[in-house]
Amino acid sequence: MHVKIPYSPRELQNKLHNELDKYRFAVLACHRRFGKTVCMLNHLIRAALQNKMVNPRYAYIAPTYKQAKSIAWDYMKMFAGAIPTTRFNETELRCDLPNGSRITLLSSEHPDSLRGLALDGVIIDEVAQIQPKLWNEIIRPALSDRKGFAYMIGTPAGMSNLFYELYQQATADPKWFTYTAPASKTGIIDQEELDAAKKQMGETKFRQEFECDWIANIEGSIYGKIMKKLEDNQHIVNMDYDPSLLVNTSWDIGVGDSTAIVFYQKLGNTIRVIDFYENRREGLPHYVQVLKEKDYIYDKHFAPHDIEVQEFSSGKTRREVAYQLGIKFRILPKIPLEDGIHSLKMLLPRCYFNLDKTKPLIDALRHYHRKYNEKMKMFHNKPTHDWSSHACDSMRYLAMSINDYEDKHKIKQEIAMNDYKIHGSLVR
Repeated sequence: MHVKIPYSPRELQNKLHNELDKYRFAVLACHRRFGKTVCMLNHLIRAALQNKMVNPRYAYIAPTYKQAKSIAWDYMKMFAGAIPTTRFNETELRCDLPNGSRITLLSSEHPDSLRGLALDGVIIDEVAQIQPKLWNEIIRPALSDRKGFAYMIGTPAGMSNLFYELYQQATADPKWFTYTAPASKTGIIDQEELDAAKKQMGETKFRQEFECDWIANIEGSIYGKIMKKLEDNQHIVNMDYDPSLLVNTSWDIGVGDSTAIVFYQKLGNTIRVIDFYENRREGLPHYVQVLKEKDYIYDKHFAPHDIEVQEFSSGKTRREVAYQLGIKFRILPKIPLEDGIHSLKMLLPRCYFNLDKTKPLIDALRHYHRKYNEKMKMFHNKPTHDWSSHACDSMRYLAMSINDYEDKHKIKQEIAMNDYKIHGSLVR
């Protein structure tokens, strides 16, 4: 039976349909008024109609029942209603197609109520508002026995949510499809309207809602704009460790807290950030062992001034303990926090990051921010101390080490004298 649905996809939507046919999983970040809900519902209807299995089951999931009903249900009736003998259940928001397929509109408000589902395909809308457990514990298992597909759609809303996590996962997995549609590239909304929206909404909200900027809504982001430029300029890529270059490390050493280590190489005027490691509540022997296990030829190790603090348990400073373990630290001077932040801002444009090995560090640099004081109508002086702090501190010490070196020496290339390392030993 030939069925014609009253849906005329735009050129971009048509291309998107063709790409989605090649992938089981996809994450789609699209600007407001792109037409993503209409596009995805029609993709769902087509998949349901073409499924020849017994009792195919599909779902569209919105953050709330109200959103599912007010946004998607009318579209579902409009498009699927053109198919003869299709039935709609208003109470359950369910569409029964003539081939036995069933599409149900659901909400994620009570994830546990969705346990036990079996699905051939699902669209999850506005994923940034969805609880992570919905995907990890409920929907992903529901797709397993019939190898169903899942397409996650929405508009970015910062980095501390399921949408960003899935987007990052998808970019690292060739079996997943990712698609980003900023309004400045699609041409769906004319420039005059975009200019007016930007003026009324402000730069931050506009970049989030219309330009699909993941970090735009992190108010007070310290390094966010710089990191975005680095990404745009291909400074965040997968790159190999160069064994001809010595490796330096910069440490933020915590006591009963996180310790973060940045591994970097200097190549002319550029800094190659090749690796990153962070852990918590581990002693110095653990971190020394981490260094030994990496196939790097080390040069210098940098630590902040507080490494000279004497520990009550041993009566020794952490610098002395490190020396006994084979690490001779160079101590960085104590400078004001803002001076260190400024140093890193100046250095970052010279940096290249290995995406594969430094992703937690990259995320931290994007997230690091100052909170806004609504009462005082200003940002706090000090950055917020959270999960991103230690990683960013270790990068700040990297910048201080570079500045300290370049203030005292002309930039020269440091070359490793050997192309091997004796197993289990540190080269200093």
